[in-house]
Amino acid sequence: MKALGKHLLLELNGCDHKLLNDISFIKETMLAAAKESGATILGESFHQFSPQGVSGVIIIAESHLTVHTWPEHGYAGADIFTCGTRVKPEKAAEVIIAKLKPSTHSIILMERGIIVSKQKAKG
Repeated sequence: MKALGKHLLLELNGCDHKLLNDISFIKETMLAAAKESGATILGESFHQFSPQGVSGVIIIAESHLTVHTWPEHGYAGADIFTCGTRVKPEKAAEVIIAKLKPSTHSIILMERGIIVSKQKAKG
């Protein structure tokens, strides 16, 4: 079976709460991750919540990168979804982990758009 893309789900625990609440830092981190992966950046949008937290998305030609932070819990969740084989989502994950410096993290890889061969209909 062939997949159209890869979707990495990052669970980042034990991050510095000040960094998780810094919209400029989070935006710079996500843009750096997209660039390092080789993605083609088309746009971005970030929002600072009150009293705390940041959500953001980087739109790339190959799909997207997103992040949501919960500074009060020292937690961030990030998604990196890329289509094709040119972009390296693992490189983006490395950048995000290096910059957010979680005490623990996990990465779940999902293959998206699994193409199943069509069987000829009998009849």
